[in-house]
Amino acid sequence: MNIYYISVLLSALLLALIGCGKDDKNPDYIKEANCATVNADSNTYTLFVRGVMNSTCATGGCHDASTASNGVNLSNYAGVKKAFESQNLLCAVNHGKGCSPMPKGGTKLSAGVLNRLACWARNGYVE
Repeated sequence: MNIYYISVLLSALLLALIGCGKDDKNPDYIKEANCATVNADSNTYTLFVRGVMNSTCATGGCHDASTASNGVNLSNYAGVKKAFESQNLLCAVNHGKGCSPMPKGGTKLSAGVLNRLACWARNGYVE
């Protein structure tokens, strides 16, 4: 074989390896949410998000006002909004790559709840 064929073969192999690489980036949960069927009027912090946070995140020993594990307090609107704006909370509850899956030791929230949470963010964090 001559040098031309070897270089073509190596180039093809390199391109194949690059094309097979995995995308290790998490999706933009807010941008990718399907909000078409979510009623924005009832998908507010007060009517929906607070209940989810209080029952799964802002519990004793976790992200309540007293404990605020890792400095994250999810027992009030300001703390929840801050966690959403950084997308750290959405990454954690979606069990995203590089995030600690939350709720810790619990089951992943349903796809419907996760979608509504992302839609709340997309719709401007209505209180």
